[in-house]
Amino acid sequence: MAKRIEDLRSQRWFAPDNMRAFAHRQRTQQTGYKRSDFMNRPVIGIINTWSDISTCHTHLRERAQFVKEGIIRAGGYPLEMPAMSLGEVMVKPTTMMYRNFLAMETEELLRSHPIDGAILMGGCDKTTPGLLMGAISMNIPAIYIPAGASLNGNFKGEKIGTGTHTRKYWDEKRAGNLSDEDWLELEAKMTRSVGTCNTMGTASSLTSMAEVLGFCLPGSATIPAADSAHQRLCSLAGERITKMVFEDLTPKSLATKEAFENAIVTYVALGGSTNGIIHLIAMAGRAGIDLPMSLFDEWARKVPVIANLMPAGEYLMEDLFYAGGLPALLTRLKEFLHLDQGNVNGRTLGENLDGVEIYNDDVIRSLDNPVNDRGTIGVITGNLCPDGAVCKPSAASPHLLNHRGKALVFENHAQMTAQIDDPDLDVDENTVLVLKNAGPIGGPGMPEWGGLPIPKKLLQKGVRDMVRISDARMSGTHYGTCILHVAPESYIGGPLAFVQTGDWIALDVEKRTLNLEISDEEMAARKAAWAPPPPKFARGYGAMFSTHVTQANEGCDFDFLQGDAVIDEPEIF
Repeated sequence: MAKRIEDLRSQRWFAPDNMRAFAHRQRTQQTGYKRSDFMNRPVIGIINTWSDISTCHTHLRERAQFVKEGIIRAGGYPLEMPAMSLGEVMVKPTTMMYRNFLAMETEELLRSHPIDGAILMGGCDKTTPGLLMGAISMNIPAIYIPAGASLNGNFKGEKIGTGTHTRKYWDEKRAGNLSDEDWLELEAKMTRSVGTCNTMGTASSLTSMAEVLGFCLPGSATIPAADSAHQRLCSLAGERITKMVFEDLTPKSLATKEAFENAIVTYVALGGSTNGIIHLIAMAGRAGIDLPMSLFDEWARKVPVIANLMPAGEYLMEDLFYAGGLPALLTRLKEFLHLDQGNVNGRTLGENLDGVEIYNDDVIRSLDNPVNDRGTIGVITGNLCPDGAVCKPSAASPHLLNHRGKALVFENHAQMTAQIDDPDLDVDENTVLVLKNAGPIGGPGMPEWGGLPIPKKLLQKGVRDMVRISDARMSGTHYGTCILHVAPESYIGGPLAFVQTGDWIALDVEKRTLNLEISDEEMAARKAAWAPPPPKFARGYGAMFSTHVTQANEGCDFDFLQGDAVIDEPEIF
């Protein structure tokens, strides 16, 4: 039902004839705005994750001005509110530790201020789910503006992707095949502009999910950060959110079970990041929706990878934009999608796809001509991962998808780093590398350590992939036969904690199994002998994180933030 001005949240702050509302109006005029600039207008909060050190987002400070102009043009009053910026490369130990912090900050910024609708500005890996989790929980009208991917990289005539080629060339340098001069030249040429990673890594996977869930204006996810279309998008979003407030088009009205199924279908067709499974589960949980990991596996077996994008394919995000963007890819998937699901522009997904064309059939493949037939995601179970683990078959080596080998165990990341290049390391190409204590609590924060490096002695022999197992995550830009998100994690006594060097491990991706080949009796004996490690944090946010974070199969949200319980509006006094 359409809202009137007097129905808006902001009116509780500004409209009454009392001393407190007088103070609110007085202080707002202190900023230089006239009373008529904000009175009887919808107030739009711009949650901006701009930061100088978050290179994916450095342009968002300037882009917020375009948002403000759109809001003012449509009759609203804009308020820009900075929020924690989670730059994937710089934040330690990992941005995943702070995704829930951003979600809390977003929710509470919107709740505690006179905000009627929100623009959410982000793009780097954890900012998209963090912003959307907070917005879903707050549940006032909101539009998400992706930061946009950076421009294509090029090195000596080769198209290069951020992250994907970082790993590739680093391995070549370690193997002695790349000079120091070339390595330094690559450093300056790989990232040509502002914006997120230009591959189908976690950033573009999640912005694409945000769009298909209906939180973005159509086409938003694939506009390059440096393209002038991005500025126009910001302006249009500012206009649209101002109208959405009166329509009361809220996040929970968009975040339905069917919308999340659409997101999963799109995710597997894109060859999206393994991180996507954690974030979609967490986002759905904020809407009170159970999203089992089995659903991802089910759709990955039905829908092939048709986006020919690195790391599974050959092209980059700028190429997808020229090919017609995400809407063009969605036209290939209509038979699998719930086309009646809504969008922030007020139209259904089906209506938004009418008339959309595809301009490059090699970038956006047809269903009968997929990039490969191995699937985006495999959800694995077995005695090593009773609550599940994941792999990315589309970016793995086919010959390793059914593999049996002896384990080489690293108890933690520091040990692995210290030993991996030891020429005397007892390892060959059939060895299964195992990293422990890298999960949500053990990492802490489940860092992207899951793409364990290939030992230097094997790189020099030409080996470029091995089976690698951990309770960590892996960058969505990376590739390889990596079994990730093992749950429960080793730090809390999951079975991974009991693996010993020399144990035989059997992986069968087709059967979706991962097993440690020891008897139940031996497993029980090792568990009985295991002692839990001491807590990593004695105080602060880290202590709260370790106490309340859920496991990977549950989305790594805080247990007290899940669900769709309604919180009362703040009392004004």
